[in-house]
Amino acid sequence: MRIHCLGGGLVGLFVTRRLVKSGLDVHLFDIVERNTDATFHLGNALIADHSNADLIINMLPGSLGNKATELLKGTGQRIVDLSFSEYTPDNLENVTSSILWDVGIAPGLSNMLVSMAVREYGELDSVTIKVGGNPSTPDSDWSYMAPFSPHDVIAEYTRPARIIANGKISEVPAMTELHSIDANGRGMEAFLTDGLRSLLDTPAKSMGEYTVRWPGHIQKYQQSNLNPDELVDAWKMDPSKEEFTWMEIHIISGNNEKRWIIEDSGMGGDSSMARTTGLVTACCALEWIKQPDMLGSGVHAPERLSNAVIESIIDVMRSEGVSIELQ
Repeated sequence: MRIHCLGGGLVGLFVTRRLVKSGLDVHLFDIVERNTDATFHLGNALIADHSNADLIINMLPGSLGNKATELLKGTGQRIVDLSFSEYTPDNLENVTSSILWDVGIAPGLSNMLVSMAVREYGELDSVTIKVGGNPSTPDSDWSYMAPFSPHDVIAEYTRPARIIANGKISEVPAMTELHSIDANGRGMEAFLTDGLRSLLDTPAKSMGEYTVRWPGHIQKYQQSNLNPDELVDAWKMDPSKEEFTWMEIHIISGNNEKRWIIEDSGMGGDSSMARTTGLVTACCALEWIKQPDMLGSGVHAPERLSNAVIESIIDVMRSEGVSIELQ
């Protein structure tokens, strides 16, 4: 079974390593030399030959990832798309490939847990998702390190946030509804960002996704004169600093209520965001390898995955030390 992994950033390297350990024939494509046990291909993944791949995992930054998916949409192959581009695959036309997209922590696991609630309750009254990867302690500067493409973080801070209000999709400015929250004993802040994506099709009266940061971070961003390239440097990951990923999904439907809390602090040299995102991605790929007919041709959001597949992903994440609690 030949797997092509496009992009060898923090998440890409984690996913690649997981798949190699599973005994698969894994090929990693990147324009930067990477230290990997996979067969490495140095060069532009967009022009590489992927015709002999049984499954392709697109982990390129959003600005490149959407181009890769566009190029691969008509090949008839299975594609796992983690690129988190503003231009989502559900808008593609003439798709003959089978594309499973947004399979990270959020979007990804968040979508799956919401979909399980919909199957159980039907229409939901309220869904609130709060999520973020941050340093374990704040500092006197940004109190933030970008665990994936910083340009994608900037895009999330700037484009309007789509939410569901009164049962209808609407747009509000990003970074609004700033408020203080308790993230497992940490006093943090949350603000609206455009993270719902395919969840906007959920039967719900109210829904929003909030990014979680240490107090002062977003105010500093709003007042900053740094250009995107300077922000990329300012937010560079520092492996010597401890960090964590925390997510809360609060769902209400009538008299029913669910609150999921997911948390990880990294392990074995892998950041928490690389682990939580990469575990979901790798599990989806492995499940699809075990079940070749899991999804047909077309574009599939993570909500399409069965409860059995979702529960299997949760079990693997828990076995790897990720805390996932239903309260």
